[in-house]
Amino acid sequence: MATRLQSRPLCQAGRASAGELATGGAAGAHGPWRPGPLQDETLGLASVPSQWRGVQGVRGETSCQTASIATADAGTQGRKREDAQVQTEAPVRPAPPVPRPDEPRLLAFLRRVEPAVTRELSRNWQSHAFDGFEVTWTEPQQTVTCLHTLGYPPAQGQGLHVTSVSWNATGSVLACAYGRLDDGDWSTLKSYVCAWNLDRRGLHPQQPSAVVEVPSAVMCLAFHPTQPSQVAGGLYSGEVLLWDLSRREDPLLWRTGLTDDTHTDPVCQVVWLPEAGHSHRFRLLSVAPDGKVLLWQGGGTGPLQLREGFALAMQQLPRSARLRKPPRGETEVGATAVALSSFDPNLFILGTEGGFPLKCSLAAEEAALVRTPSSVPLRAPARFAFSPQGGPIYSVSCSPFHRNLFLSAGTDGHAHLHSALQAQPLASLRLSQQYLFAVRWSPARPLLFAVASGEGAVQLVDLQRSSQKPAVSVSQTQDGSPVYCLEFNKQQPQLLAAGDAKGTVKVWGLSTALTEQGPREMEDLDRLAAEVAPEGDGAAGCVGQV
Repeated sequence: MATRLQSRPLCQAGRASAGELATGGAAGAHGPWRPGPLQDETLGLASVPSQWRGVQGVRGETSCQTASIATADAGTQGRKREDAQVQTEAPVRPAPPVPRPDEPRLLAFLRRVEPAVTRELSRNWQSHAFDGFEVTWTEPQQTVTCLHTLGYPPAQGQGLHVTSVSWNATGSVLACAYGRLDDGDWSTLKSYVCAWNLDRRGLHPQQPSAVVEVPSAVMCLAFHPTQPSQVAGGLYSGEVLLWDLSRREDPLLWRTGLTDDTHTDPVCQVVWLPEAGHSHRFRLLSVAPDGKVLLWQGGGTGPLQLREGFALAMQQLPRSARLRKPPRGETEVGATAVALSSFDPNLFILGTEGGFPLKCSLAAEEAALVRTPSSVPLRAPARFAFSPQGGPIYSVSCSPFHRNLFLSAGTDGHAHLHSALQAQPLASLRLSQQYLFAVRWSPARPLLFAVASGEGAVQLVDLQRSSQKPAVSVSQTQDGSPVYCLEFNKQQPQLLAAGDAKGTVKVWGLSTALTEQGPREMEDLDRLAAEVAPEGDGAAGCVGQV
């Protein structure tokens, strides 16, 4: 809407307006500044042009140019091309309708056979013919795999052998002893005890987690049953030592020292024995070819103390063991191996240089007829002698599943299965043309045991499958060097450690077929233990009762 104003002289208009306002719209009679009357007045339209429309009109007429759009063409060629086809399945024809059975005749047949079927089902339900039977859909494979190859280069550089291996209480640490088992005087040869933690990340096979230098060759090792870092060892010098591998600076805890109580021959084996009435306290038992079996106990800061002692005198053995006349002047019977019974805390088996195993008792009270000096009275432990084998016995192992069964192995190359109630072995397996240095019963399988042979092999014998040949035989050494020792891991039965003459320790992993009991395996073991041994040359005698 536009308003137009009529142009009038500003001064007159202003003058007239002022006078009119003062006079009420009309000039006074006495002049222009006199008040007069007010009057209405109609003015013309006033027009104000819009500046915004002008500005917008100018902007709308302006134009601008965008930057040029760049375009490019590119091509690619695939290197591979593949054609695929899809074929739909042929339409399935609907099955022909099933003819309805003759219901009256079917019903009559079912009523006729129902009593007989029910009778047979009831008879089968009461039968025990298939008790313990497990369906095996696939034939399990008995395989052995090398998991670790361990060694200590300084010991291997000296040509030392691995004389013993042992697993600690947790089953994660493996220790080995270095020494010599061949001919020669090695009493002054420095040797080592090495340990590897197989559960530690970054395991280095040639760098043990703990190394202990020993002034004499170490012949045997045994970890403490409950203290994971404590390990005992027997030396070529006849001493027995106890180390704590967690103490890096001074790991030696106790030692027997060289006294009248110490063995005068190299210690062949040490084992931990629970103390009677104290399941958490243990004593250390050591055996040697000097004929002594000694029980040691540590305490305080002093040396290991001899608590009990036994001696093997030829004239106190059963008659079967005295068939061979000993050399003049020799009355001691050399002990070469020991195994403790898992069922009787007083019973243990000894292997001897004469080739006959001995059943012995810690509860024996008869004094030993020897002149060996000792701080404690020595007793005669032998209670039963088994028939002699073809040479010295190097290893014995008691069954953890049956109180009367044990194994022995030695220079005749046979693994002999014995019953503690019979003189003759129940079975003898020829496993090597050379010596057998170690035999160990499996902690998981009642009818499985392992053997270390002088031909460089580790053999696993499964009596449930065959009593004539080993189920698995693996080569530990490439050149046929002897395997001197082996041990099962009681916490992880699928692990088996073996040490050889090359200074190498190998950890073998066993398949489940070698670690899981088969159906009726315990029944087969009981039946085997109840068998009567075949008659053979020689007889055994019994002295007293265990």
